[in-house]
This record gives sequence, C-alpha cells and structure tokens, in this order.
Amino acid sequence: MDLRIKELLKEKGIMHKELAEKLGVTDIALRASLKGNPTIGTLEKIATALGVTVPELFAPQPTNTITCPHCGKSIRIEKGE
Repeated sequence: MDLRIKELLKEKGIMHKELAEKLGVTDIALRASLKGNPTIGTLEKIATALGVTVPELFAPQPTNTITCPHCGKSIRIEKGE
C-alpha cells in the first residue's frame, strides 16, 4: 500500500506526532498502524484530520487505481469535477 501521509503532513505543516494527538493515539501506535494494514476506519479518521478524502491518502497509480488494503482488489479512482 502506497500511502502519501508523510507528503500530506508536510504540505499541511503538521508533525506526525500532532496527527497522532488529533486521532487520540500515540505516535508509536499510529506509525505501527500505518506500517501494517490500517483499517478503513483509521484511514477515514486520518483523512478527516488532514482535511482530505480517503482516496487522497493513496499515491495515484499510473492507471488511476489503488489496491484495497483489505481484499487486494484494484479500485478505480475517478476525479469528480
């Protein structure tokens, strides 16, 4: 899974530790979750804390798809206008 959380934190001027505090977890717990297989609930909380959508947490794939972290299926991402 190719998350762009570090990139988004830098863009928004937020430290990793600050994000963890917003989520009510320790920095270590957040890092461990992101290294493993974060749940959709965790991804939704992170997206909300960063003011982005869940798909924006993932690095765009050349084919505009991401791989579901739970089932491994390819999900097509379409940008709405």
